[in-house]
Amino acid sequence: MDRALYVGMTGAIATMRAQAANANNLANASTTGFRAELAAAQAVAVEGPGFATRVNAQLGSNGFDASQGSIQQTGNALDVALRDGNWLAVQAPDGREAYTKAGDLQVDANGQLRTRSGLAVMGDAGPIAVPPGGQLSIGNDGTLTIIAPGSSVATPATVGRLKVVAAGGQDLARGEDGLYRPAPNKPQPQPAAGDVLVSGALEGSNVNLAGAMVNMIQLARQFELQTKVMKAAEDNASAASSLVRMSG
Repeated sequence: MDRALYVGMTGAIATMRAQAANANNLANASTTGFRAELAAAQAVAVEGPGFATRVNAQLGSNGFDASQGSIQQTGNALDVALRDGNWLAVQAPDGREAYTKAGDLQVDANGQLRTRSGLAVMGDAGPIAVPPGGQLSIGNDGTLTIIAPGSSVATPATVGRLKVVAAGGQDLARGEDGLYRPAPNKPQPQPAAGDVLVSGALEGSNVNLAGAMVNMIQLARQFELQTKVMKAAEDNASAASSLVRMSG
């Protein structure tokens, strides 16, 4: 009875957290470059003195789904879709390097290349700045070129190269800000070479809408069962107390 109460209580808490993660995935089903969050519960014995009758159901993060989302052509010269296993380096709000799959880029009023969320895009030598005016384009190797007003199309000038790194899903961890950084005990990702991106395209979210909806229903039913376990444990405890009082 005591064990059932702990399993039901902690299981319900873990289910609520799993439902929150699933809801976040659903909310970001249309977010550029979003990676679905994975979560799974496991049984963990309660440490401390006393009998080993209490077991907690603890939700542990299994990281994120690193599979590639669908790539859609946009025709925008500053949109880039990273190849599978490649990540775009940006400058996080704390000034450090972080990584993202969101390739919807733009140039701000100061001529600095940024993501749509306002993060500075990193190049081989730091944040990338581009000359004012001109026609910008990004090659599939990440090279950023510009054709100045009045110049011949045959003479584009190179202004930098996007810093694109190669890393597997197990090498990175997602932070609360939605950016990715090296996972604990993992090395810094190394620059990728060759054909690292698709220019004029964006990668969509890899959230499976149908799967997330089914998961939402399953989690709701699971939560209902766990609350029934807690209610049954309470009823059993009340019945046992009544029997003790009657026998006394």
